Amino acid sequence: MKVIITGKNYAPSEKLKETIEKKFEKLDKYFSNEITGNVMTIKEKGNYKVEATINANGTIFRAEVRSGDPYDCVDRCIEKLSSQMSRFKTKLQKKHKGQKAVDFADIPAFDEPEEEIHVVKRKKFGLSPMTVDEAIVQMELLEHNFFVFLNIETDAVNVVYQRADKDYGLLETTY
Repeated sequence: MKVIITGKNYAPSEKLKETIEKKFEKLDKYFSNEITGNVMTIKEKGNYKVEATINANGTIFRAEVRSGDPYDCVDRCIEKLSSQMSRFKTKLQKKHKGQKAVDFADIPAFDEPEEEIHVVKRKKFGLSPMTVDEAIVQMELLEHNFFVFLNIETDAVNVVYQRADKDYGLLETTY
């Protein structure tokens, strides 16, 4: 696995970089192809945060950990990623076991807002064609509460989200 290490608000030491690379090599057992992992170490208010993202053939694994020790962050990140990958493998095996083929209402107009709205972050990403079940798995792996995807069955952009009652919802777009 190729690991890209970046620092924010400080430069990580060579020892920390070596530790990150060594620990991430252990995750190679989950992948058959050469993949890349992105690791960002951030120093904030006396604590450290490590964000790790691995994109493996369209499946994204992500972990984020805060601690007073950057080495502890790395260890806990590896634990989270390893756990995610194991769960993902188990879900795929259960899902495909025995299968031959794997395969708004009108909104009223409103006056000028009292406070000015500021977009503080923009993110661009490609839409991956997948089923609703695959999108839910991907959302869980990212530890997000929603996920935007291209529904392979309807060829439309959809959003899956986790509801407050821990069930899932699906937003389907129409043209």
